[in-house]
Amino acid sequence: LMDIGLSLLLFFVGIDLGSNKDIFKNLKKIGFKILIVPLGTILGSLTGGIICSFIFNMDIFGALAIASGMSWYTLSAIIITPVSSELGTVAFLSNVFREVIAFVAIPFIAKHIGYLETIAAGAAISMDTGLPMITKNTNSEVAVISFISGVILSLAVTVLVPIFVGLIA
Repeated sequence: LMDIGLSLLLFFVGIDLGSNKDIFKNLKKIGFKILIVPLGTILGSLTGGIICSFIFNMDIFGALAIASGMSWYTLSAIIITPVSSELGTVAFLSNVFREVIAFVAIPFIAKHIGYLETIAAGAAISMDTGLPMITKNTNSEVAVISFISGVILSLAVTVLVPIFVGLIA
């Protein structure tokens, strides 16, 4: 029932976005600047991983592997667990918490900080489960940027997590 509800919600968001022709004209004007949001999200997540490695006295590459999950808890935990079950568990929990916190924080961020920042809060969920929340609290142009950013971040997870897992001592 939840899957059907989520699918319908995403379907109607897609219809709403597709019916607004001005969105795509505005995105053409933005051009490659659209990549700033996912790149900033990646840099912010990795910086947070480095800071956490010092705070919790852990292997820096393990912390970077965890931070590279960017709320895709199923994939990051599966990749990290064969190397360390402890890091895999932390990756799973931290990415689940990031998703839950994003759902709670997106309305506040949109109202008090800015629309594009809502995308970074959820990271990879910006293209799927977080998209309806972002669309509701921002506008349709940000929703399109959110989808594109979510795709880029999801692809980045598949590259970054294995790289950092390979560097764990």
